[in-house]
Amino acid sequence: MSGIALFLADGFEEIEGLTTVDMCRRAGIPVTTVSIMDTADIMGSHQIPVKADKLFDEIADYGEFDMLVLPGGGLGTENLEKCEKLLELIRKADGEGKELAAICAAPRILGRLGLLNGKKATCYPGNEGHLTGAEYHPECKAVTDGRMITARGMGAAVEFAAEIITKLKGREKAEEILKQIQF
Repeated sequence: MSGIALFLADGFEEIEGLTTVDMCRRAGIPVTTVSIMDTADIMGSHQIPVKADKLFDEIADYGEFDMLVLPGGGLGTENLEKCEKLLELIRKADGEGKELAAICAAPRILGRLGLLNGKKATCYPGNEGHLTGAEYHPECKAVTDGRMITARGMGAAVEFAAEIITKLKGREKAEEILKQIQF
């Protein structure tokens, strides 16, 4: 399969999730949106309904993906954190050397799992205490350190997506997409 699995939960920040999907697909990166809820119908944090491509259990092998992406939003992040199957998957993906990306409040999930130890990272202000072992960079909109990409929030969604594109398709492709969208 390759590409990205982007996880959706009720309360996710729509701009963070959908900007990433849009820009990555423009760059030719396959993106599968995955609901961790009991339904494909997800309600965003600003009451924008979104239909996920797949339910969590409909994907037989997450090892086929190059990257796992976690959009934020307060309630969305809380719902992602409550999903033990997702947390197990993130640990396994990290152990297999997969790329991981999280924006807004969601980097705290990576921090709580101990995956940001010794890494530079950023997040939505107020969540930095959960970035266990990370070197916090509040001045950065998006930070890439090795296999981890983190970003501050909705206002950094374009930069976050550009970092993902850079990681998977190279800086030239990211610059091409940024130019296309008039960034």
